[in-house]
Amino acid sequence: MKHSSRKVWINGEILPESEARISIYDSAFQFGDTIFEMSRSFNGVQFKLREHLERLLRSARYVHIPMSMGIDELTRACDEVQAANQFEPDDEHRLMINVTRGLLGIYGDVSGGHVGTNVIISDFPLRWTTAGMGKLFDTGINAVTPSQRAIPAHLLDPKVKNRSRLHYQMANIEVSRYRGDNNWALLLDEDGFVTEGTGANFFIVKDSVIKTPEPRNILRGISRDRIFELYPVEETNIEPYDVYNADESFFTGTPFCILPVTKYNGVEIGDGDPGCWFRKLVDVFCNGIDIKAQIQAWDEGAKEGVSPYEFNERSNHS
Repeated sequence: MKHSSRKVWINGEILPESEARISIYDSAFQFGDTIFEMSRSFNGVQFKLREHLERLLRSARYVHIPMSMGIDELTRACDEVQAANQFEPDDEHRLMINVTRGLLGIYGDVSGGHVGTNVIISDFPLRWTTAGMGKLFDTGINAVTPSQRAIPAHLLDPKVKNRSRLHYQMANIEVSRYRGDNNWALLLDEDGFVTEGTGANFFIVKDSVIKTPEPRNILRGISRDRIFELYPVEETNIEPYDVYNADESFFTGTPFCILPVTKYNGVEIGDGDPGCWFRKLVDVFCNGIDIKAQIQAWDEGAKEGVSPYEFNERSNHS
């Protein structure tokens, strides 16, 4: 589906994607002052949309962005934009819900645009986001810890899903220069404990116990919560030592659901292959959906471009 025919929902209107606008004087542009959520569908039905929208409203409350829309209104808006977009029959809908504070007061007379909170819901093929990820279900990811640290909760609370993510991008850029392929950033906090990836939550398995970093300095992911629904999980401080000595490891995130981590800083985790717990979890993550087969099928003919974890200029420096 070409971008010229895709539709977005913006402040109560369905518009062509090419006509969707917010002002250059919006607080989002000036301060990165935006909260957001991203959800995906299975067989055209959004997965855990309510949980995403509840977190969006919690984020709005925390950062004091006025929200006149409640859960039901937001859900209807999501349904409207998805209904307005028809993708390939085998594709899924990736909804992106961005909420900005709106125009800064000093620019109110300059812009002449919408005044107040902006709610923008876009919809595009999920296969774009997962392009090239299909092979990772078999090979796994090499998690790399960059020099960039996670921002601790007492400075900017990561439980608020926001667009002030330059530290994520700096971590991605650094890791993109690491030797080899399939390198994703895994951040540490200021005390040296593992936190999260740049858009994914992290788990290890040791002696058949699933463990994940305590939720203080991380985004509490919806896909992360799904693992808790399926099996007992221990929230605890995890050190790099624990990752090197884990039996297996994996990331969770909305687009891909769950992917194995088979190396840490180039060192094999366990036997270096996706583990039995990963295989068990991917099979039951969404009942009736073969996530691995779906995403691997999308790899052929995937949209060309740079993923959030890769950049055009790469070096061979480790």
